[in-house]
Amino acid sequence: MSQYILINRIKVQNANAIAGFTWGFPAITHFLGFSHNLSRKLIAANDFNNASLIGCAVIAHEHHVHTYRSSADYEFIQSRNPAFQHKEKPEYKVGTPPVIEEGKMNLTVSLLIEYEGNIGGNQVEGFTQWLMKNCLLQRLAGGTILNIKSIDLYNSDGNGLRTIKRKLLPGFILRDRSDYLKENDKAELLDTWLDFSTLKQKARPKSNLISQKLKKQAKNNSETETLAFNGLIESWQKHLETPYQEDSIPDELKQYFNKLEKNKANEKLLSQWKDYCQPNEKTDADWEYIAKPKTGYLVPIMTGYKAISEVYPNHEVGSTRDNETDVCFVESVHSIGEWQSVHRLKNEEQLKDCLWHYHYEKDWYLCKQNQTKQGVTSNNESNTENPDDELS
Repeated sequence: MSQYILINRIKVQNANAIAGFTWGFPAITHFLGFSHNLSRKLIAANDFNNASLIGCAVIAHEHHVHTYRSSADYEFIQSRNPAFQHKEKPEYKVGTPPVIEEGKMNLTVSLLIEYEGNIGGNQVEGFTQWLMKNCLLQRLAGGTILNIKSIDLYNSDGNGLRTIKRKLLPGFILRDRSDYLKENDKAELLDTWLDFSTLKQKARPKSNLISQKLKKQAKNNSETETLAFNGLIESWQKHLETPYQEDSIPDELKQYFNKLEKNKANEKLLSQWKDYCQPNEKTDADWEYIAKPKTGYLVPIMTGYKAISEVYPNHEVGSTRDNETDVCFVESVHSIGEWQSVHRLKNEEQLKDCLWHYHYEKDWYLCKQNQTKQGVTSNNESNTENPDDELS
């Protein structure tokens, strides 16, 4: 039976909304970094039976990105930093401070953190008070924590799971769907990722007269002919459900329209059919959204970093954060996630699968789920998973 800390309804102001080359929600590394820093403080305190934090699940309740709509696109709100009146800063003789685009957002999230240790009896209240104090002192995703509704401890038995779900509703938990990127082995990894992360549209030549003709003809003919036309209509509907391709038009439809009499009554219909089969740049068309390869509320997410250089001694690199830590240059790693309603969690195993953990291997620094079956990795242990399945 697992033990959990529920940090419920954390209100954050001015959190980072940009993650790698995606935007809209902070990177998962922010939330694991928050729990990791809290774990280090907990170990240093040494007041709670050597309790340690393990994994972290992220549940979103509300978010508001600081953007405004310019024509058809969204743009981040801009600010002039530092803000001042010119007469108050005489040293600025020429020019003004720059206008900076800020990728910020306000959000309300909950964190469900698994922990190990025997916290019970009189220690529970002191432990939750310690957590509340230290959480409010930290930043989350670069933003300021304004308020935390409550912090409670739970077990993963039947009643505990139901209580956790009830407290988190309405809310959406972030699931790792990086395994979706492995399924299409015929395409480049970047192309597969773009299939999930972008909204794609494709033009389909106008076909309203074609649909009307098939339905009208099915109603007016005899019963036997109607059954045949119902088969044509079914083929036509299946064709309309897939992205338009000239070579995907059913042969039975081609045969039917090729046999139609070329008269004045069918002139517009046959003209539209010709344009549908052989479109050009002047053909009227409808734009249709292309469905993603999988169903669900799928989003692109940033899940870690990939080293692109060797590790340099601190004194060889300028403008570092401190004078001691060695330096390595990295790039962001992107993957696929799914927002899933909390009520869909049925048992403890599904709950544990929602916990994010650190994963280290060679030059990869990743955040992954589903570690319960494989074992959580540490600095001295490697996992059998191949991190190249992620997109860097």
